[in-house]
Amino acid sequence: MAGEVTIPLLPCGDIDEIAEFYAMLGFERTYRQLRPNPYVALCREDLNLHFFGMAGFDPEQSYGTCLVVVPDVAALFEAFAAGMRAARGKLLVAGIPRMTRPRARKNMGGVTGFSVVDPGGNWIRIVPPAGTQGEAATTKLGKALENAVVQGDSRGDVGQAVKILSAALARERESAAASDVAAAEDYLAELRERSS
Repeated sequence: MAGEVTIPLLPCGDIDEIAEFYAMLGFERTYRQLRPNPYVALCREDLNLHFFGMAGFDPEQSYGTCLVVVPDVAALFEAFAAGMRAARGKLLVAGIPRMTRPRARKNMGGVTGFSVVDPGGNWIRIVPPAGTQGEAATTKLGKALENAVVQGDSRGDVGQAVKILSAALARERESAAASDVAAAEDYLAELRERSS
């Protein structure tokens, strides 16, 4: 059988807040109900996300997550970022909601991906199709950056990511390539913004 479709149903505290956030990213509301339970369906081209409202829901405690497989991670990031900047004047990188920048991920074999953390605390993880080849880091600082990305962007442990990257920069700054140092410093600055 072919043509199956899976649509995640994710929790949130307020379906209208969720719909407004995703509208900024180019989604349209295709369905909304309040009774017998709050529910909203959102669509952006072939990407469908549905949300159910839960009274008293705490986004900080959410385990909601899904993978979104796309042919062009960078193009979707740029579209989302443009919408976010148009609506909010900047890319939201701290707190809830936020979006991570595309980075190679050690836990994905060096393949680039990014995450959107929506107002419900759901992690929408944008990844390329299976079989996409990535490039693993070969330098000490590059490997530390990949490890920090796993902690900070995949697990949400900003403190551990800062610790990994700060220690690696202290050890490797003088001997590392300027491009590795710049990438590590850029990510460290973003992590510090998230934790402030």
